[in-house]
Amino acid sequence: MSELKIGMVGLDTSHAVSFTKLLNFPGAPFHVPGGRVTAAFPGGSQAFSMSRDRVPQFTSQFKDEFGVEICDSIESVMKQVDALFLESVDGRQHLEQFRVIAPFGKPVFIDKPFTCSAADAHEIIALSKQHRAPIFSASAMRYAAGVAGIEQGRRVFGCIAFGNMKILPDYPGLYWYGVHSAEVLFSKLGSGCRQVFVQKGEAADAVTGLWEDGRTGVLYGYRVDNVPQQFGCSVLTDGGLVHGIVQAEPPTYALILEKIFDFFKTGKSPVDLQETLEIMAFLEAANRSRESGRPEKLAL
Repeated sequence: MSELKIGMVGLDTSHAVSFTKLLNFPGAPFHVPGGRVTAAFPGGSQAFSMSRDRVPQFTSQFKDEFGVEICDSIESVMKQVDALFLESVDGRQHLEQFRVIAPFGKPVFIDKPFTCSAADAHEIIALSKQHRAPIFSASAMRYAAGVAGIEQGRRVFGCIAFGNMKILPDYPGLYWYGVHSAEVLFSKLGSGCRQVFVQKGEAADAVTGLWEDGRTGVLYGYRVDNVPQQFGCSVLTDGGLVHGIVQAEPPTYALILEKIFDFFKTGKSPVDLQETLEIMAFLEAANRSRESGRPEKLAL
């Protein structure tokens, strides 16, 4: 198969830079072959400071260091690529942008968070089906060495997933960093969560989900200054407890890129879209529970 021409929408996140370095430079450690980023639309969100403040820097890097063509519209990117990374760091933009992208019918990886509401997630999935534009969305933590597959196919009764979960003033709650641990949690328990309750603390939140089959899963998200960011999980299986911590190598970006390129070739998401939808609904319900102090149902 010839090298894919890859487009990017949203030059406001370090993810876009990391993916491009792994793709465009064959001599780079952990290089992933099969495609090259050739065109990009900077985008940017005025509603989110960590988006609007980074677009100029990353756009210059893509143009001057990576040799990527900078386009003035999403349509211009879509016309000249085989597949797309939707990288916009503000998930509230994804539906609006995907409305432009979907009619081209090309495979799209949508970086975390897929959306910032269950309603937007429903609509993106519907647009994907309508236009036969395959989609895949996940946090790289789902495939991280040290966490992925530690249950070894055993029956899973419960899971505690933990990691950094900073809450930002101009981003909707757990969607910023809680999505990473939520992805790990659902990778172990699968879909079927129906209710969420959050115990909110100064240094951390404990987010407990109740699955329809009676299992429970906990997302423990901490936010303590000067504490190293670590992600991991403990999983209760029929073979006992297993524990895992995300390892630095191979890089999580390289591991998820392998999944993305399989998806680009087959058009089949390695994560069921119902599970992706539930993760967005889980985070939405958790945000409501943080405010209400009560258990909240998932809006599915």
